Amino acid sequence: MKVAPKILFLFRDPEGFSAAIADAIFPNPNSSLRRLEEHFELSLEHYGVKDRKACGDFFHFVDDKGVYQVSLLLLEKYETPVLVCAMNEVLVQIVAETSTLLPTLVVPFILASSKLKFENITLANGSDVKLYGVQIGPETDSSQIIGTRTQKAPSSLQIHYEPLACFLQLVRVLKFQTSVIIGQRHGSSDKSIGKELEVLYEIGEIVADTTSLCFLRDMVTWNPAKKLKDGEEPWRALYG
Repeated sequence: MKVAPKILFLFRDPEGFSAAIADAIFPNPNSSLRRLEEHFELSLEHYGVKDRKACGDFFHFVDDKGVYQVSLLLLEKYETPVLVCAMNEVLVQIVAETSTLLPTLVVPFILASSKLKFENITLANGSDVKLYGVQIGPETDSSQIIGTRTQKAPSSLQIHYEPLACFLQLVRVLKFQTSVIIGQRHGSSDKSIGKELEVLYEIGEIVADTTSLCFLRDMVTWNPAKKLKDGEEPWRALYG
């Protein structure tokens, strides 16, 4: 599992936010980087899981000398208890393939507001898009960029979302320098969907800035499924 010194680590989610971000990250037009795609599968048998593997896709950004500059990792969606096994196996394999310093991780999440519990705090930058940052380990160039575009998550923050909560525990144990960006989403109305898209754009541009890559809004294909009203036939979801 060859990786670059900086990894954008994304988790597939039911709403498709992470996949939409991954599909829109490309090299800058004036750079010599090229994007390479790679699928991986890792056995989980030593965790007692014989019918599942840790699977995902890598998108490596490689320079003209063949040096990996940035890796984007998109991990498949899992439920507990396979979830923590898959996350741990991927991180352990990254550690095993690293001969010097561990890669720096940049990890974006977009969560329902109900998954985050903390005091109501007004954003200092006056933005309508609420983004919070969590830093694990020493400050890095990535965390400095993220710090100027997000609000530091308060110490009272409680995360009720297993993929993020488990991941934070694992990177602390394995001592990865990790910068997490957390965006909030609210409801399913047309207005809230517009705000969710705004959050997706903002996070995509931040992660691109931390890696000197490019986030192309025109390549975002996120289109949330319309929810049915009570008693409505399923075929009506196809129509506005």
